[in-house]
Amino acid sequence: MSTGNIRALAFLAVGLMVILIFRAVESAPPSVVSTAESQDVLQARLARLRQTAATVPARAAVLRSVDNQLQNRETGMLHFDTAAQAQAHLLEVIRRLATSEKIQALGGDLSAPAQFGANYGQVAVTVNFETTIESFVNFLADLSKEPELIAPAEMHIAAGNQKSKTINVRITVAGVVSRKLVPEHKTGLAL
Repeated sequence: MSTGNIRALAFLAVGLMVILIFRAVESAPPSVVSTAESQDVLQARLARLRQTAATVPARAAVLRSVDNQLQNRETGMLHFDTAAQAQAHLLEVIRRLATSEKIQALGGDLSAPAQFGANYGQVAVTVNFETTIESFVNFLADLSKEPELIAPAEMHIAAGNQKSKTINVRITVAGVVSRKLVPEHKTGLAL
């Protein structure tokens, strides 16, 4: 669900609360009771309505605060129109970081997008390379410094050339995307 949709739902909820308060005031059926009892009942009802109405601005402020926190947390998401575009960006980031460490990243296996929690998706790219341990550690450190929500999802490390003290690495890097980029899985059998 996009932040625009979340904001719209929040404003809708606040608006509905205000409408319900006004309807409760308007649609209260008149009761036939003594004037002293009627006045006490009306004053109690008015006090409850004032108390409810006083909470609306505080709830709206909390909603704005939560919306701002959500926007801050989602700034690192990969914002692309398709999963393939997000994966191409991931591959570009991997190759840029690998090149800076003089690593030749080979391949670029693209995994199918997957669900990541209830509201997000995940795309992943797998690459292979041979490098020294120091360069690999620097590559991982550089990957962790990226502003986007990307991280190693899986790593396979094997001994490489013992003379040059290298290792063979197969690493899968995943990134967080919008849930709309993940295809829905249909359940049930088609007859």
